[in-house]
Amino acid sequence: MKMNGAQILMKALKDEGVETIFGYPGGAVIDIYDELVKTDIRHVLVRHEQAAVHAADGYARAKGRVGVSLVTSGPGATNTVTGIASAYMDSIPLVVITGQVPKTLIGNDAFQEVDIVGITRPCTKHNYLVQSAESLAGIIKEAFHIARSGRPGPVLVDIPKDVVKAVIDYKAPGKVKMRTYNPTYNPNRRQLQKVIKLVEEAERPVIFAGGGIILSEASKALTEFSRKAQIPVTGSLMGLGGFPGSDPLWLGMLGMHGTYRANMSTSACDLLIGIGVRFDDRVTGRTDAFAAQSKIVHIDIDPTSIRKNIPVTIPVVGDCKNSLDMLNEMLGDADLGDLFERRKPWFDQIDEWKRAGRLDYEQKEIIKPQFVVEKLYEMTEGKAIITTEVGQNQMWAAQYYHFDRPGHFITSGGLGCMGFGLPAAIGAQMACPDKLVVDIAGDGSIQMNIQEMATAVQCCLPVKVVILNNGYLGMVRQWQELFYDKRYACTCMEHAPDFVKLAEAYGGVGLRATKPEEVETVLKQGLFNHNDRPVIMDFAVDKEECVYPMVPAGAPITEMLLV
Repeated sequence: MKMNGAQILMKALKDEGVETIFGYPGGAVIDIYDELVKTDIRHVLVRHEQAAVHAADGYARAKGRVGVSLVTSGPGATNTVTGIASAYMDSIPLVVITGQVPKTLIGNDAFQEVDIVGITRPCTKHNYLVQSAESLAGIIKEAFHIARSGRPGPVLVDIPKDVVKAVIDYKAPGKVKMRTYNPTYNPNRRQLQKVIKLVEEAERPVIFAGGGIILSEASKALTEFSRKAQIPVTGSLMGLGGFPGSDPLWLGMLGMHGTYRANMSTSACDLLIGIGVRFDDRVTGRTDAFAAQSKIVHIDIDPTSIRKNIPVTIPVVGDCKNSLDMLNEMLGDADLGDLFERRKPWFDQIDEWKRAGRLDYEQKEIIKPQFVVEKLYEMTEGKAIITTEVGQNQMWAAQYYHFDRPGHFITSGGLGCMGFGLPAAIGAQMACPDKLVVDIAGDGSIQMNIQEMATAVQCCLPVKVVILNNGYLGMVRQWQELFYDKRYACTCMEHAPDFVKLAEAYGGVGLRATKPEEVETVLKQGLFNHNDRPVIMDFAVDKEECVYPMVPAGAPITEMLLV
């Protein structure tokens, strides 16, 4: 069958089950777009290429599939880099397709030419410059395999325009075979037996669950393991929702803005089982003081993550779900004996830490941001998909919205990318049209990609945006207050737009609350009264409210500022 490169690409995407692409057209991909409109693949026209990747990221997390974006060469390709880097840090499976100038012009400084393969090499799991139409179908198949397998991540495919236009006899690609890439899914059973022995011996154990739990669909297996072995669970920012936030064994988030009980329990435990985590600096604080009294088990599919940041007693390389399934099977044969009775003092201590370090605030005449998030949680019954921007809004969402389900908290964790939340919410809404999707934002970060309101309006997406508007770049201001004698250098956002009018200008709905008694009314109207277009809800919150607990940079996680 005679096919050109654009037709081959569309067939390859269909063969991978692609239903939605987020993109922005241009000269280098005009032939691809001409072919795309002939298919039943839905294209979401974003207003900026960075948003195309963030939307694909949100789609991938909410759908549990590989997200796909398509952009043109040059500035179109370079605009994707921030989104790609965010997905890479958070291990999100994406395939990003970029156009390129014809092969004969590569290296000649042609119009809209850039070496996007070279630029993205440090922040992609793999990338390709396609050299021929004959290799295109096989490369696409391989790209999806790499993106979704092992430790997931973004893969970039750069396609020159002459490859897109070339006509060849199409031949379907065979099964993917990569001699140098074979992730280890099944862990070593002897290593797991050592883990079981430590579980039986431990009197103060803690499980630390990360984003790998959600990516490997291991939430149920983790819950079963925790309850069987009666081990309390803490989580990273990316791990929220991997273990039910309402479960009595849940300790809350760990780290710089983690709960008092999570930080103290991790620091005092005698066994820490890290599953699908990176032990990044926001979690560990000062590494020499992190879990210093503990034996540490680290289970991860990526062997390069183990011992990268923290010394480990027992390394286990394997898929999180497979490892937990095997541990649950082995626990069934273990003699737990008086285990639960021996651990009673440990649970009593955790309860004491819980009482001592409650996430309290006092709601008076000015709206507290925590109050808005708590009301949002109550009114949605914890069932909404929450995306966030980055900063204080992100931390308050993590602390006060309690996630019982995986895939319901979507945030830029590793890169901490402002402007992530709105396009990610668009992607999540495309993936889950029947679910309520809410972006919790700050007045600074929402402006990074506010143009995507037009995308949401055009696609009739009822995305909800809750702006915690304090008139500052809040998290930077907080650091300036605490560590720089309140010198608020360049963090005041005094010339922010009227978000209500801005929402209406885009064709959406704008609402505002300036008093505590207005919060519930605005949330009710914004969440439930508009099902065909996006809503911005602007909450004028306390300008100098800080996120607590907070661990100062370089300190151990036991040294928390609580007020």
